Amino acid sequence: MSATQNPIFLGFYKYFYSPKKGSLSEFLSAYSLAKKGDFTVIQIGANDGISNDPIHKFIKRDNWKGVLLEPQNFVYTEFTQKIYSKNVGINVLNAAIGSEDGTLPMYKIGFSTTRWATGLSSFSKEQVLKAYDNGIVAYNCKKYGETIPADKSKWTSQEEVRVISPESLIREFDIKKIDLLQIDAEGFDLEVIRIFDLKKHQPKVVIFENAGLSETDYQMALKILREAGYTTKRFGDNDLAIKQPISEFKKFLK
Repeated sequence: MSATQNPIFLGFYKYFYSPKKGSLSEFLSAYSLAKKGDFTVIQIGANDGISNDPIHKFIKRDNWKGVLLEPQNFVYTEFTQKIYSKNVGINVLNAAIGSEDGTLPMYKIGFSTTRWATGLSSFSKEQVLKAYDNGIVAYNCKKYGETIPADKSKWTSQEEVRVISPESLIREFDIKKIDLLQIDAEGFDLEVIRIFDLKKHQPKVVIFENAGLSETDYQMALKILREAGYTTKRFGDNDLAIKQPISEFKKFLK
């Protein structure tokens, strides 16, 4: 329904959707509406474009513009590209963000291409293996009827993916402003924050996933954001950072 811009889907989010009070979704809804159709997003790690994606419904509802990056070729081709094919202002790019243009190996769950598995892909092989150690893979296999291979060499696979620097990305798509930098990079979120040079590119809002970060890396991410002039607040597995002054959105940071 979303991919075809189904009027029932769009109508629900335009006229009936009401996000939970005090939630990250309430902030995103209010922030998006305040921009009155003039909203530019850069999303790092779009995956399939819809599952567990906090911004998908607002991109569709309010006709956001911008660039969504998904480095996994299978996911990009089969899902992300299709879900946004009718959104004229949205560019979907088969790439990851990096400090310079080039390629890098990405590590993946080796035996499955289902959404739970592709969502665990990372530039860190250790991060992928951690999902086996902490039971996430076993839980999802049981839930979706899959089996972990006895041969551990099949637990992970890797794919060479395109990497683009923030400077090249902004130049290639002629981005004049960034209303939201949305990051979901499976434990690579701190590196994305470092790479992006917040003081130079000045995204008005940054949202990143904290779930895959160690406490040390999480605190470093907050330090970088605060030193760049952002006020932050944790919302479960995600953190919201708003560039000061925060004006009418101050209530979401209490």
